[in-house]
Amino acid sequence: MHIDYYSFGKIVIGGEEYNRDVILFPNKIKEWWRKEGHLVRPEDIEEILKAEPSLLIIGTGAFSMMKNSQEVKKILENKNIKLIEKETEEACNIYNEKAKSEKVIAAFHLTC
Repeated sequence: MHIDYYSFGKIVIGGEEYNRDVILFPNKIKEWWRKEGHLVRPEDIEEILKAEPSLLIIGTGAFSMMKNSQEVKKILENKNIKLIEKETEEACNIYNEKAKSEKVIAAFHLTC
C-alpha cells in the first residue's frame, strides 16, 4: 500500500481517504483508537505485535503530541521490532520508502 497524501486530520492511502487515526498493515487498514488518546500503551498495539513486523513506524501527530509509553518501547525492543517515531508527515514519507523492502506496519495519529 502507498500513502498518497497527508495533512492535519486527513490521510489518503491507495486512493481512499481516512479522517481518523489508522494502522496500516501490509494487507489492510484499521481505525486506531487508543485507551489514553495521546499515550500509546501495550494494549493499543496488540494486533500489531501479532502481525510480527520487522519495523513499526508511529506517526505522532502534526505536532508530535502523541507519545509511546516506556512499556511499549520495551516490548518492541524485546521482540526485536525496530521503532521509528516521527511527526506524521515525516512518518508517512518514511513508510513509503521502507515498505518497499521490509515488513512494515505503521500507526498514524492524524491530528495534533
